[in-house]
Amino acid sequence: MEPDHKQLVQLLPLLPLLAELGRTQHITETAELLGVPQSTVSRALSRASAVVGTELLVKDGRGVRLTPAARSLLPYIERALVEFQAGLDLVRSESDVVRGRISLSFQHTFGESTLPLLISTFRSRHPGAVFTLTQGARDTCLAELAAGESDLALTAPVAAEGRNLLSALLYREPLRLVVHHTHALAGRSIASVTDIRSDPFVALGPGYGMRSLTDALFREAGFRPRMAFESQDTHTVRGLVSAGLGVSILPPGGDAPGRDMSAETGNLGWVEVPLDSALAFRDVGLSWRQRNRDMEPLAARLFREMVITDGPGLLAGLVKRRSRLPGAGPRGAAQ
Repeated sequence: MEPDHKQLVQLLPLLPLLAELGRTQHITETAELLGVPQSTVSRALSRASAVVGTELLVKDGRGVRLTPAARSLLPYIERALVEFQAGLDLVRSESDVVRGRISLSFQHTFGESTLPLLISTFRSRHPGAVFTLTQGARDTCLAELAAGESDLALTAPVAAEGRNLLSALLYREPLRLVVHHTHALAGRSIASVTDIRSDPFVALGPGYGMRSLTDALFREAGFRPRMAFESQDTHTVRGLVSAGLGVSILPPGGDAPGRDMSAETGNLGWVEVPLDSALAFRDVGLSWRQRNRDMEPLAARLFREMVITDGPGLLAGLVKRRSRLPGAGPRGAAQ
């Protein structure tokens, strides 16, 4: 260890005491203020003088006074303590987000993996973080955000930015045709929307993000689907398709129940087929209200910044694995 560095190491624990002693110029008063014995202050003063190589305080009647060397050194000590306190306050404010609450609205399809991965990553950095979660249709999520009932909204399609709304794209994933495993299209490597013109269609209800996307696909294809069922979550949609009650268009299901058929599940089972359309994708993103930085809860801001900065990288592997088609190999590839 370099001599100068060794001196700093020896002096650092004494800096608060020296600063207080310089202010009071009284050993007894300093000891009382710091809650230490008077002998501790005296010994610390002797050690500091020995390390510096000159006397820092001299007795003056019943008190003490700063030597010229101490008067030169004291402003640096005080600035060092102020800077360290500022850094300590910053670290505490960023880590102690338990005092804040993050209110987040999200669509049902993000509840199984996307949102849990983001929250677990944030909680690993800020264990005290508290979340209030509400889930529902895309329109509901954005309405709660606009009304101030939530700090953030995780939706697909990602909300368009407006005067008081900001958004960030996190990832894009394909939309797939989902059919019963015995359907005529089940063995196809690719299909078009027109291939299901005569099939009963299982859809998400109006106001859901997927409904707006499937409506756009049917408009592009030039026909309206034969609606068989409208549901409020993709699990039910897959279940109905798995039972042969219709076809649907959904984001990749990954290892959702029904993908692997077996004797125990009877005739239940679904298959995903890539769609031949430039519109067959959905953009997933985070939205928040534009407001003064001082008005945004610290916890919500920290979570938002983490999601925007680290989210795309964190979620890339998840999206790739979920989008893997059977037969794509052990690692798979997003289609």
